[in-house]
Amino acid sequence: MSLHPDLEAFLDLAQDSQSAGMPALHQLAPAQARATFESTTAQLRWAAPEDVQVVELNAPTRDGAGLPLRLYRPHGVEGALPVLVYFHGGGFVVGSLDSHDGVCREFCRHTPCAVLSVGYRLAPEHRFPTALEDGEDALAWLAEQARSLGLDSSRVAFGGDSAGATLATVLALQAVVEPSSVAIRPKAQLLCYPVTDASCTHASRELFSEGYLLENETLDWFYEQYARHPEDRVNWRFSPLLAEDLRGVAPAIVMLAGLDPLLDEGQAYADKLREHGVPVELEVCEDLTHDLLRLGSVVPHVLEVYGRLGSALSRLLG
Repeated sequence: MSLHPDLEAFLDLAQDSQSAGMPALHQLAPAQARATFESTTAQLRWAAPEDVQVVELNAPTRDGAGLPLRLYRPHGVEGALPVLVYFHGGGFVVGSLDSHDGVCREFCRHTPCAVLSVGYRLAPEHRFPTALEDGEDALAWLAEQARSLGLDSSRVAFGGDSAGATLATVLALQAVVEPSSVAIRPKAQLLCYPVTDASCTHASRELFSEGYLLENETLDWFYEQYARHPEDRVNWRFSPLLAEDLRGVAPAIVMLAGLDPLLDEGQAYADKLREHGVPVELEVCEDLTHDLLRLGSVVPHVLEVYGRLGSALSRLLG
């Protein structure tokens, strides 16, 4: 697989920065890693849609903390809106509502639907399963508030990228096997290059271990920050590929990057969904890397990916 030409020069610059002494994320303290990630976000900002309404909201968590939410609504769409509940990527350690603001704007415009972005708490201050519990609490809040916000709680998708896609995946499965824990049962899943198996090293992790934005050492560092102890990594709520039965979960749109350490486990999860009778629409961006949804300023072709994913999501949400 060859690298997209627009991305090659960008990766060369990133490699030059590391060669000049700029540390990788896994070489930083979590707070420094978050600041670096947000700084990179500012450098990668593209002309994401401005014609969406954005409202800052807050939901209570079970332990009394406030959970920041951001609701995006497309202009000119009447009636109760379907909703994509979106969980940002960042290895459970970095990322924020701001780092994925452009991503949520694109899905809001291209589907079109409302997008509720969830600012779940991060590790290592809040280890597994806090992020999942924050997701459960956000869904409980949405079930109560949907009608007053003009949202259709019967047409909801769970989605995200990278670690955020893992949260969406697990919550969609919980909605079937532990329905009392999830207030809304989704009609669809939107899973963009998800983490599905932290229990072992798949071949793509070795093949793309360095030089493709997400590095193998960084992945291990993320897992070490998120897990309470090594045994967490074989829990299906941490590694959903290890779940025994996926029957009955919502139809899934799975988007993978061809040059991504997570490629094999994402493909394996899509295959397992199909084996268990779950409809899957799979898109593999062969010449792109992990985190491609945030690379619109580097690879304009990414905006076409949003169009295809949005159309697929629209069909599933009806």
